Amino acid sequence: MKIYVIASAAALVASTLVGGSAWAQAVQVDPALPTYRPVSGVSGNLKSIGSDTLNNLMTLWAEGFQAIYPNVKIEIEGKGSSTAPPALVAGTSQFGPMSRPMNQREIDAFQQRFGYPPRPIRSAVDALAVYVHKDNPIQCLTLQQVDAIFSKTRRGGHATEITTWGQLGLTGEWASRPISLYGRNSASGTYGYFKEVALFNGDYRDSVKEQPGSSTVVQGVASDRYAIGYSGIGYRTADVRAVPIAARAGASCVPVEAETAYSGDYPISRFLYIYLNANPNQPIDPLRREFVRFVFSRQGQEGTVKDGYYPVPQAVAEEDLKLLGAATSN
Repeated sequence: MKIYVIASAAALVASTLVGGSAWAQAVQVDPALPTYRPVSGVSGNLKSIGSDTLNNLMTLWAEGFQAIYPNVKIEIEGKGSSTAPPALVAGTSQFGPMSRPMNQREIDAFQQRFGYPPRPIRSAVDALAVYVHKDNPIQCLTLQQVDAIFSKTRRGGHATEITTWGQLGLTGEWASRPISLYGRNSASGTYGYFKEVALFNGDYRDSVKEQPGSSTVVQGVASDRYAIGYSGIGYRTADVRAVPIAARAGASCVPVEAETAYSGDYPISRFLYIYLNANPNQPIDPLRREFVRFVFSRQGQEGTVKDGYYPVPQAVAEEDLKLLGAATSN
């Protein structure tokens, strides 16, 4: 599964060299996105329950929004994407951030309760990175190799399981070292998306050290010289390295960059979603409407860049705002 190709993305991305590497990127927000302008009559309480991957980003958006509207209170709870749908159904949250699309069972449960489906907005773009320790010399992995590292079913077709770094061609001290595996728990949308794309819907190995959050996966890899793990690109630190990924043996190794995420050339790219309960026969309330407008504003998407993710272009923002009935001329 690939992210939608955004043809204008290359114009938004400018790679820079920092300390002799292309680790950092200067990602520009689409200048066509509007500057957010406050409106009157916005106050109240909001609660967000869902994705840990989006936890920091939702907090940044909430802080920016509350700076404009001091009478608004926003509570953020990020324990995994699977917690978002039941919270929306129960009415205990107004926003359900998810790092994967809702599955049919979740959509059906919502529709049975309300008579219409939940409404997603595509709030940011993520590249799900495969991280190794910063000292690890591995230059590229195929999806089939990633599958053989993390999965016990190897549906990608690799002939043997991969348990040591030497099996991936590393020599010297690395050759005999066992690969230490870090991943997310099953409540996580990242867990599900990685299972779908990188494990070809196979099963994880029992030896994967399941972590409660995206940041703890990266911390685990950073503190374990022979580790490998997966997490959103927004959680990258200087102590880990995102390995370029090839879709298959013989294909080009694609680095984790904004441009490759937008184009879908990086094979584990995805949108990050926020789901809402929005009755198609009624206008959305001003509080949620303005928060979504803020997310899709220049200020909101600058927060996306600040958090290490990639901003959505104006075309995506405009389409989702129209579907939500929240389009603005700002």
